[in-house]
Amino acid sequence: MENRIHISTFFIMIFSLLLTSNSLWAQGLSEQQIDSIAEKTLATFNVPGIAVAVIKDGEIVHSKGYGVRSIESKKKVDENTLFGVASNTKAFTAASLGILVDQGKITWDTKVTDIIPEFKLYDAYVTREFTIRDLLTHRSGLGLGAGDLMIWPDSNSTTKSELIHNLRYLKPVSSFRSKYDYDNLLYIVAGEIVARASGMDYEDFVVKHFIEPLGMTQTAMSWYRLKDRSNIIDGHAPVNGQLETVGLSFSEVANAAGGMYSNIKDMSKWVITQLNHGKYGPELKDSLFSETVHRETWTPQTIIRGRSPYEGNPFVAYGLGWNLSMVDGHLQVMHTGGLAGIVTQVTMIPELNLGIIVLTNQQSGYAFNSISNSIKDAYFGKPAKDWIGQYNEMRQASQKRAAEITDALWTDINSQQHQKPIEYNQYIGTFTDPWFGNVTIEKRGNNLYFQSEKSPKLQGTMYFYKGNTFIVKWNDRTLDADAFVMFTLNQEGEADGFKMEAISPLTDFSFDFHDLDFNRK
Repeated sequence: MENRIHISTFFIMIFSLLLTSNSLWAQGLSEQQIDSIAEKTLATFNVPGIAVAVIKDGEIVHSKGYGVRSIESKKKVDENTLFGVASNTKAFTAASLGILVDQGKITWDTKVTDIIPEFKLYDAYVTREFTIRDLLTHRSGLGLGAGDLMIWPDSNSTTKSELIHNLRYLKPVSSFRSKYDYDNLLYIVAGEIVARASGMDYEDFVVKHFIEPLGMTQTAMSWYRLKDRSNIIDGHAPVNGQLETVGLSFSEVANAAGGMYSNIKDMSKWVITQLNHGKYGPELKDSLFSETVHRETWTPQTIIRGRSPYEGNPFVAYGLGWNLSMVDGHLQVMHTGGLAGIVTQVTMIPELNLGIIVLTNQQSGYAFNSISNSIKDAYFGKPAKDWIGQYNEMRQASQKRAAEITDALWTDINSQQHQKPIEYNQYIGTFTDPWFGNVTIEKRGNNLYFQSEKSPKLQGTMYFYKGNTFIVKWNDRTLDADAFVMFTLNQEGEADGFKMEAISPLTDFSFDFHDLDFNRK
């Protein structure tokens, strides 16, 4: 009997030690470990500044800035430093519509034309059947980033009413509700639904129903609406291997798709509320939206064909303003955001009551993934993995492939500069696309010159390539989006139109040149 007691006691002690060990491991990374990962990420991916927050069991267990806000000012990033959260705004837009659903003013399946009668897409059937839910789920049939050149880069002067009108000119690339293709424009329409159904501006609605109740005192619905810009980042982009600061990305028209500026301190309040299913305040007595609405936003609506870097991921889907997947056996609710020179990520593992926020001021998504995945692995109790090294290898491989394409192209162009001069007169004129507007092609020196009327940043010198194809090299080199311009000629040999296509496979999808179809005006 005595031996049995000793043996039982021994196994209890071992079991307790194992539980304790696992519990300690599952507590996540220490502050020093996160510091180390963040600093290494800064150096590896050439990111000037990063802010990281970790929320566990309703408490902010880590909230810290790293690096500098701008390579020009050299001022340090802290938890109050403001970043453009970009498409992480979309969850606020979806939640705003959820409040209106709670109020009985709309349903998720209300037809868009019931609220915005002038809404019209390329196909009459799709227009007639399009619902508010369809606005939020990236299944319209439009291609990736279709029409984004109406809002990107920020110099574009297209108004919201013009944008809604121009949707009818965007041709679908897949059947309605059959395929996931991420878009921004329909979230702008969703913001207009909020405005018309509530009777107040979209931005004011979000302030009243989210920013003020949660005490997100430093957050604003766009850069233009910030009251204090004394602690704000500059975006950065690499140009010829060196970082340069970049300007803004979206116009005010795009606020509902990606306009919000915030910091990890304020965004942590939003994440805690999400993890509490919309409840907030002392003893969680207050609620922003109902449990039913919360459940719907976290319910898969559109299947995404693909898989995450984690093994054993059985599904990837889009909810209402959130990406949904299974990671290491746990539901992951996540969204990323990207502006020129800025990328961000918000991640939640509801079963672990865990939230992770990473904001950066350089446009490398590899950076935020390296940090988020390292933190998640610790809470999953998984052995440490060199995510930074893995993502850096991926980055180098993709940059090498892109450089091979662009270097070969410019070698061809430079070799032709000493050949017989090209006759340019047949290409000169004003050309128009039904949704993008006018572009003027003129002669400047020994080359053609491209100038957009509605998007002044899209201007640059054109270089002859082959046949009737030219390359436009944008004056603003931070755009990183040089493009082919492919003319068609009429029977008289005069250019009667042209199409465009991005050169580099790394060009941001919002430069949707391939959707343009210009005709001589």
